[in-house]
Parts: sequence; structure tokens; C-alpha cells
Amino acid sequence: MRRHSIQPRAGWRETVVQQGLVFPTTPTADGGELPYWHESAWYELSMAQVERLEAATEELYGMCLEAAAVMLRRYSDADLGLPAGSLALAGQSLQRGDPSVYARFDLAYDGFGPAKMLEINGDTPTGLVETAVAQWAWLEDVLPGNDQWNSVHDRLVAWWREHADRFPAGIHFLHSAADESGEEEMTTTYLRDTAAMAGLTTYGHAIDQLGWDARSRRFVDDYDLPVRAAFKLYPWEDMLAEPFGAHLVAPDEAEPVRWVEPAWKLLLSTKAILPVLWELFPGHPNLLPAYLGSPRELDQWVAKPLWGREGDNVHVHARGTELVQGGSYAGQPLVYQEYTPLPVLDGNHVVLGSWVIGGKSAGCLVRESDGPVTDYHSRVVPHAITDARMPGVLQVQAWLRE
Repeated sequence: MRRHSIQPRAGWRETVVQQGLVFPTTPTADGGELPYWHESAWYELSMAQVERLEAATEELYGMCLEAAAVMLRRYSDADLGLPAGSLALAGQSLQRGDPSVYARFDLAYDGFGPAKMLEINGDTPTGLVETAVAQWAWLEDVLPGNDQWNSVHDRLVAWWREHADRFPAGIHFLHSAADESGEEEMTTTYLRDTAAMAGLTTYGHAIDQLGWDARSRRFVDDYDLPVRAAFKLYPWEDMLAEPFGAHLVAPDEAEPVRWVEPAWKLLLSTKAILPVLWELFPGHPNLLPAYLGSPRELDQWVAKPLWGREGDNVHVHARGTELVQGGSYAGQPLVYQEYTPLPVLDGNHVVLGSWVIGGKSAGCLVRESDGPVTDYHSRVVPHAITDARMPGVLQVQAWLRE
């Protein structure tokens, strides 16, 4: 894996904004901004590396599904800081086999040894616009003819088409109005677009406008239309703690909403899955030792809050590094994971975001940061596979059928 410096495209900022990446920079506390979409560099992968990463991603996802079932027996709602009835709801969803559209692993990978799983965001991963739209268009503009590890868009459309019969009345796409950057709204809008491409009827608004009709015992949208199915870019652990979340765990609904992501993805969103994975698959080459509550025998470790995101409240304890991040997850139980140094290329600490769509490996997003914790100030950098040519439409369709 190599990092190459390159001249950004003229007008790159306007270009990516028009493509839906309306948050190309990250504001700083002093009123300035840092690049979020960063095309002054690109990462080079080989096809052999991609094939190894694909295999590792799909194996890890299968292991996470096994771990989810164990977590239902291992943990209580209180253990995970969840409202009473939350894990029962997740268990019913898992037993029904409610389908999941996507997830994203964060992997440490230097191009040589096995990729190490840092965590999985199985409920509300963002980065789809960056992966499926912005970096693909960058490839066509800058390195035409080369390939990219990126079947995200095609697989999303195919997933909605495959599951269309579950949404005969259409599906609502809900985002949080609290996010002012536009990231959550544009991620949700992009997913809505892929569903529309698959022929589904779609509706969209902020989840804050979701209402509860006590007489008909159902959720309704801001036009008072019943919500039969919904994609929500809103964490299950937060949603269940909201006042209307009580209607889900009671359960009060006359006809339960079909949620995407389903309730069982709660189990793939908490760092509590990491110690269970290590217990089930000790010594697995793609896993790091992890424990809940204490570091046990680990000399070097990273402590992560159960429900933490974006590096908030992460504590790194390693030789030469003692770092404690601030954030809004203080006081939560901690998972201690063995410290593994991130690859550092040209001074940048690199994490690969490996996508899963419908249970299948689908591509990657490269993020880099100035330090060992990937946080709000990280950058997204495009990538290319340089020893493979861009496949034709017929080849892509054949791969999707397989």
C-alpha cells in the first residue's frame, strides 16, 4: 500500500459539493477549517491486497453474526446501559432474520500482514457519499482506466431490488436534524436515491418529525402518513432511550415498522462485541485481544466507551504514547483492546473503512489522521487499484449475479 502526492483537480471543492459531498471541509474551534475530502494524495492498492481484504472482511462479518447471538445470552440491558427490553427487541429481530443493508469495519492494514479489526459500525456508518460517489468520480477524472475497490453503489441498488417485496408501501428515510454539517442528511438522501433506482417508493424527512398516533398505535410522518418501513441514520441505543422508543420495546405498535437497519444491528454497534469476538475466536489473525472493564494482561491498550463514536473519550496507553480524548461518552463502561500501531505514510496515520453490503464485501474508504486516533479531524483520501483495469458493465453485472 502506497501513498502518492498529486495535484488536486481544478475546482475540486465545487465538484464534490455538486456530487453530494456538501461537507468537504471540517470546521475548527477557532473558526477555521480543515480539509475533509483530501485529494492532494491518493492510495495505491494491488488486486492481491484487495482480495485478501475482501476475504478478511467477509470472514469477520460472519464472525460478528455469531458473536451477536452470544451477546444476547452474555449481556443484560443494564450491562450495556440500555433501556429495559432493548436486548429482547434485538433478539426477536435477529431470530426473524431481519435483513441488513450495510456495515463498515475499521481496519488497520499496512499492505503486508493480516488486517486487524479495530471495530465495526454496524448500525449508522457514514462515508457512503465519499466512497460510492466522490472517489469513483475522482478515479474517472484522474486515473481513468484503473480500477477501484468499490462496488458499493451497484450492490446497494441490487440490495433494494432484492428486498423490494418487503416494502410494498414504500420506505421512509430518516436522518437527525441535529447534524448541521449535512453529512447525515446527504448520506440518507444518497441511500434513498439508490432505493429509488431500484424502483421503490421513498419518503424523506428528519426523524425528529416522526410522530406517534395513539389511536391507531402507529408511527406517522410529518404529513401524518403511516410509517410502514423506515431507514434511519439514528443510533438504536439513542432511539430506544427516546420517549417514543418506549413504544418499540413495550411493544405498542399495531403493525411494527420494518426498520433498516434492523434492531439486531444494535449488537454490531457496541464495542462490547470486541471481547466476545476474542473469546469466540482467540488468536484469530484479524482480531486483537479485547476485554470488558479492565485491560487484564495487556501492557499496551486502547480503551473505548461502549457506544463511543469518532474517537471521543478514547484512551491510548502505549510505549511512547499516552493520549486521552475528550468527548460526550465519559462515564460509559470501557472495552480495552490491545494497541496496534496504525500504518504511518508520509506522517499520516491510516485506517481502512471496509464496507459490507448485504453481507458481502463491497469496497473501502481510506481515512488518515495526524495522530493515532481517527477523530472528527480525519481526512478522506481516494484510492485506486493500479494493477487492474476498470471492468466493463457486463463484467460488473456478472459479478453481482455471482
